[in-house]
Amino acid sequence: MISFIARYFSSLWELITAPFRLLWRGIARLFPPRDCTVMDTSDGEVHTYQQSSFWRFTKFCAMVTMTIWAAWSTYVYVYHRPLLQKRTQQLEQSRNQHNRQMSDLKIYLKKYNDLTRELNITDDKILKANKLSDTEKEALLNTKSKITGELDFLQTRIAEMMGDENYTPEFDKMSEFSVEFELVRNENDILKQKNQQIIESVNEISDADQQIVDAVSKLTKDNIDEIHNNLKRINNSVAKLGLNENKLIEQANNYSNQFIGSKFVPLNINKNADEKYKKIAQDIEKWHGLDRLTKILPLGAPVSKKTITSPFGIRQDPFTKNKKQHKGIDFAGKIGTELYAVAPGRVVSAGERSGYGTTVEIDHGLGFTTLYAHLSKIMVSRGDWIRPGTVVGLGGSSGRSTGPHLHYEIRYKGTPFNPTNFVKD
Repeated sequence: MISFIARYFSSLWELITAPFRLLWRGIARLFPPRDCTVMDTSDGEVHTYQQSSFWRFTKFCAMVTMTIWAAWSTYVYVYHRPLLQKRTQQLEQSRNQHNRQMSDLKIYLKKYNDLTRELNITDDKILKANKLSDTEKEALLNTKSKITGELDFLQTRIAEMMGDENYTPEFDKMSEFSVEFELVRNENDILKQKNQQIIESVNEISDADQQIVDAVSKLTKDNIDEIHNNLKRINNSVAKLGLNENKLIEQANNYSNQFIGSKFVPLNINKNADEKYKKIAQDIEKWHGLDRLTKILPLGAPVSKKTITSPFGIRQDPFTKNKKQHKGIDFAGKIGTELYAVAPGRVVSAGERSGYGTTVEIDHGLGFTTLYAHLSKIMVSRGDWIRPGTVVGLGGSSGRSTGPHLHYEIRYKGTPFNPTNFVKD
């Protein structure tokens, strides 16, 4: 045994505390430390702090304890309230029955005493019946017989009342009900106090909830307005493509890649919940979708110095001198000028293309692609995933070109459209 301890444990204390350390490792695995980020809405700064395993486990235990305590208190209060009413009714019924019985008993006893006194008087008159006539003697005897019969009847009634099984136990039950009534009433008072505390806690939680709702509502509104302002310049271009904001937001929330992240999972709000929570869920979904759009759409210029030499639209072909549709924008530049990706995406083409010379085409998702033509050198390969700002090639004059420049196109589902509003700052 000693050799076993010495082999696996450095000390006896380490052996004793081993189960506790093992338990704590399990708790730490269930509640790992977590970094939390809080935005200070007053100055826009983001603060990060770490919640330790001990803090998360303690908070979890506290929440479980509060939930069990609240549920138990509510159960006891709901259960004892009808019991108290029932006991009160039983007590009142017992008191009424007891009062009726005592009232009857008093009447019987008074009647019994009156009859006994009347019987004694009649007996005294019979003893002195020497001076009475036969008719008077017969009347006295009849009176005595009547009184005796009434006394026998009263004795029977009193005996039945005092000997009734339901009489004495009812009196005892009333005493028991009184004691139980007091106990239940005390418990009810305690439960009322606890219920009042719960109501106060619920009110505090409700106030905090409203403050949170107001803060989140303001935050989402401010961010939605800011993103709207940033995307305002492309509204007309998007509308001409047959798209609208709601459709783009829905597509953006369902789109995923390694740079944008997985698709957005909306908040699951019960249909019977307060409208303010439904509104917050909708605003958060809209905010998230707009934010993803700013990352997915090819917004910005592909060159550091933006000098447009030929815009999108009908122009005179530099070779044939005929009017012809120019499907992109030409940026001035020298051979070797670095050309940048304006949004994350995947290279779907990198090589020679008829008329375009050396080209690179990038798929950004949601049907949008960008094309870089007349390059002197390609810096990426087909299938590469690239980030915004990645150098995809160098400016040149390859293909059908009259001089060094970049021919830049933005396409939606393979069809070029006017990219001017997308490259504006």
